[in-house]
Amino acid sequence: MNKIITYSLEHHTSLFTTEENKNDYFYVQINDHPYIDEPYRAESYAIEFLKKGSIIMQTRLTKIVIHAPAIITLGPSVIRSFTKNSDEILMDIIFFKPQFFLKNQANVFFLNQYDFFVNSQMHVFSLEKGAKIKFGKIFDLISDTLNGDNNNQSSILRSYLYILVFELDAIKQTISDNYDQNPLFEKFKEILAKEFLRERSVGYYADSLNVTRKYLSEVIKKNSGKTAGDWIDDFIVLEAKVLLQDKTLTINQISEMLNFSNQSVFGKFFKNYTGFSPLEYRKNNGH
Repeated sequence: MNKIITYSLEHHTSLFTTEENKNDYFYVQINDHPYIDEPYRAESYAIEFLKKGSIIMQTRLTKIVIHAPAIITLGPSVIRSFTKNSDEILMDIIFFKPQFFLKNQANVFFLNQYDFFVNSQMHVFSLEKGAKIKFGKIFDLISDTLNGDNNNQSSILRSYLYILVFELDAIKQTISDNYDQNPLFEKFKEILAKEFLRERSVGYYADSLNVTRKYLSEVIKKNSGKTAGDWIDDFIVLEAKVLLQDKTLTINQISEMLNFSNQSVFGKFFKNYTGFSPLEYRKNNGH
């Protein structure tokens, strides 16, 4: 592993079928899961309905055994991997690119509202009997739509995706109807997820968003309780922790991948943030 890979929707499609997919979405019903041990990101969102069996999923640094019935929600920025836990599973998965979902949506930050796409503590929804039946019906409708011949297929699917998101939000009850998160904060997180390996200056993000560094910092602090610098450091440290679990990489290679000037600078940064040197962290958290 030279870096944490970002899988395209086309690659995800190829894990399940040899058929070509030219859409910005892909739906599949499976009896086995493509277990990918190495951590990766994706360009698409995913909503997975585990109907039978169990799987092991690690998101960022949190590992969890997921038993059916359950819904799993994953956003593009989430570092994830899967390992086998059950010989027999039954699962429906819908992958979709953000631009597909947001077509005709005035609020480009709509999906950013929902923490269950990005927060490791919220990715899994264990379903009671009633909820299992409800989500089963929604996924059946999605299957019928995508397996049929309908000129409005994309629009119908988009509507069902909205229903899924709203139903999941109702379960979590974490997002209020009066959601007032500052769009500048949402845009900062979006740019940060793409650029943090190359750019770690608050000034860079302020310039990208056409605001002053002071104003950006005030908005982020107000909305998250953390400074812009803390957000940048959090992303870098998480990336470092994931890479350090791959013992085929030297500390120096990881330092270069994270764009530190040298291994010593990386080591000081990492220890200042975690209390451990990179080598100590690897020894304490190795597999």
